[in-house]
Amino acid sequence: MTIPDSIVPKRSELDASQGPVVVEFGTPWCGFCRAAQPMIREVIDRNLGVRHISVEDGKGKRLGRTYQVKLWPTLIFLKNGQEQARCVRPATRQALEAALERIL
Repeated sequence: MTIPDSIVPKRSELDASQGPVVVEFGTPWCGFCRAAQPMIREVIDRNLGVRHISVEDGKGKRLGRTYQVKLWPTLIFLKNGQEQARCVRPATRQALEAALERIL
């Protein structure tokens, strides 16, 4: 579920976050995003303690631009506010698991 724009975190809040955070950028109408959802949920939901933030991206949305997001879905893996890994249009569970391992 994508969070409303009114509560999308600011970049400064993400930079100051503690622990493991996955920020997922996409849109509800994106075919790649919809196809990847079951795999993304399965991998992230297995890891309690990982905060998962889904952000609707697109024209006029600034947060994605600050991370240079160009394709959807893009998942940014943060540990204590620092980007440790990124998955763009993840095709395999292994790619997501490897990125997640870098923040655990």
